[in-house]
Amino acid sequence: RSWDELKEIQELFNSSVNIPSLPDVYYEFKEAMDDPEGSFDEISNIIATDPGLTARLLRIVNSAYFGFPSKIETISHAIGVVGLEQLNNLVISTVIMERFKGIPDSVMNMDSFWRHSIACGLAAKIISSHKGEFNTEKYFVAGMLHDIGRLIIALTTPFNILSVFMRCKSENIPLPDSEKDILGFTHADVGGLLLKNWDLPVFHQEVVGNHHQPEKNLTFAKEASIIHVADHIVNHLELGDSGESSFPSPMNKTAWDNLGLPDGITLASLSKEIQKSFNATAQVFLQAA
Repeated sequence: RSWDELKEIQELFNSSVNIPSLPDVYYEFKEAMDDPEGSFDEISNIIATDPGLTARLLRIVNSAYFGFPSKIETISHAIGVVGLEQLNNLVISTVIMERFKGIPDSVMNMDSFWRHSIACGLAAKIISSHKGEFNTEKYFVAGMLHDIGRLIIALTTPFNILSVFMRCKSENIPLPDSEKDILGFTHADVGGLLLKNWDLPVFHQEVVGNHHQPEKNLTFAKEASIIHVADHIVNHLELGDSGESSFPSPMNKTAWDNLGLPDGITLASLSKEIQKSFNATAQVFLQAA
């Protein structure tokens, strides 16, 4: 990204609007997660300092999605059953959804936005598991956050969001092209920078920042291709909407080739698999919103 683009995006972050920051509890949790000596108890105690987060997490792990036979009463019990990776995924998702509660429906239909984001997280997780990736949870999080930049644009320049849509309609062009023309940057650029400001892993910054142009950063081209294809499938299935499904970008052919999926795994078979798991997954995560 050029320096001028970054400067313009940085101005969004410096605008008078309050850009959500992540709560301290998230950073303490992350530190304990990254500490090889960190214990379940330590992680549970950190989460317990935030009663709202504790309640949301327990509601999710006790939902039909997980289907555990007996009620889970504590976070340490939850860690024992769902595992740390899944807990990490739940914490990031719930904390971030909580942070964007104040956007009015006139600017963005938040229920539809989160449905699209959850669907993309699910799709990315499914695709990465077919690729034999070891940590599929990080793809869920990347998919879930891929359009987060659109929320920042909605918060800081709601009028521009409408101009972007009108241009998409009148010229029949994909959303990122219209953003580039009107704003000088895209929601992917903003999302990548937001995750950098939040100190999320470089993996997430780069994959979110390049999900419309997966080959832009060669180090993460394969990973960004997973999100790119997931986004394409979810727009096609019309699972939720982040504003893009009426003006979708065409799928990047190289991105599909980059995946190198086993024979027999096609766009159609992936679509079927995603569609099948979507409702249960959406129900769990929307409880957090």
